[in-house]
Amino acid sequence: MSRLVVITGGTKGIGAAIAQRFTDSGDRVVALNHVDLDVTNEDAVADVLVSIEVDVLVNNAGIATSAPVHRTTVDDWRAQLEVNATGAFLCTRAVLPGMRERDRGRIVTVASTAAHVGRPYTAGYTASKHAAVGLMRTVAAEVAGTGVTANAVCPTFVRTDMTARSVARIVERTGRSEEDSEASLAAMAPLGRLLEPEEVAFAVAFLAAPEAGAINGQTIVLDGGGIQA
Repeated sequence: MSRLVVITGGTKGIGAAIAQRFTDSGDRVVALNHVDLDVTNEDAVADVLVSIEVDVLVNNAGIATSAPVHRTTVDDWRAQLEVNATGAFLCTRAVLPGMRERDRGRIVTVASTAAHVGRPYTAGYTASKHAAVGLMRTVAAEVAGTGVTANAVCPTFVRTDMTARSVARIVERTGRSEEDSEASLAAMAPLGRLLEPEEVAFAVAFLAAPEAGAINGQTIVLDGGGIQA
């Protein structure tokens, strides 16, 4: 059965890979970017999502900045919480009543290994990803025993534009080569390399599968074995 899959942040990087995987499976995909939908705007989210029957929601929209805590501005802090956590909340809240009424649905949030550990210079990002995972666990508790599930995937660094910007910041600050800078990020996980977007897409599709109804309130960590979640 073809399902309607909505993916925020769905036109680049991880989101594009997720969209392609669902499309290849025969699902109808609505891949939204920040121009199509500002996930922090309550009215806009309602206008886009409330009136359609969403079978699978993938909360993938996300932003990141990097600074020590004492140099993290309130604007940066709020922006990351708004997109990464409040955006997931607003989109989830919009589709949840319809899913419960139809007694079927999958909600998957793309979080990060930052949802389980703290690393320097990521205060806003780490806090927002912890919040996003907490949201999925709460939703899972509310829908337990129904045909709706809520879960999260937590990848380590993925080969995306966001990671490329992190590499560029390391190059700028340290003078190291791009290759060495990328290797330093890859070395933060036992995997020893960057993830490919398609690997994250596989995990999302797994949690969204009709056969995954028994998996609820869980996180799948994609880092090669460093975090036991």
